[in-house]
Amino acid sequence: MRIRNIEPEEDAGRLLAMQFQLDLETIYMMLEPGERDDSKEKLESRLRGAVSNGSIILVAETSEKEIIGYIWAERGIPRRIRHSAYIVTGIRKSYRGRGIGTSLFKELEKQAKEKGITRLELTVIKENIPALNLYQKMGYRIEGEKPESLFIEGRFLDEYYMGKLIIKDEPAN
Repeated sequence: MRIRNIEPEEDAGRLLAMQFQLDLETIYMMLEPGERDDSKEKLESRLRGAVSNGSIILVAETSEKEIIGYIWAERGIPRRIRHSAYIVTGIRKSYRGRGIGTSLFKELEKQAKEKGITRLELTVIKENIPALNLYQKMGYRIEGEKPESLFIEGRFLDEYYMGKLIIKDEPAN
């Protein structure tokens, strides 16, 4: 397994296929199966734009170049929030619990420091205990709650706001 930066032109199709699989494997992603309307071309364009803006997008891939996980840290565009990035991450079900999430977060933090990003933030569904444990292990703190934030499988689910301040001189977790 290898962690590397996204290459929009080469990776868009494989990342999109992986996202479609995640939509089927978990209720904890934003989109339901069939709701994702991205085409390879649309996603490639979004990836290029995000990377050119200073966002960090990393993939975890197998030796066969199958994308099995990703982390997308969307950097703020206005100057007042340029120091921060909002994270979305996902790992294929059959690869969870193997340290891939930890590796993605460590590399993200290393690159964020290099780019002058000092705040990383995300939201997580409160009942997604494995993800919550990972984020807390990586130093993220609960900063607030979003009651009834999402409606999934006939019920409302709450989310936590989580964040981490990183200092350039500190080593990554």
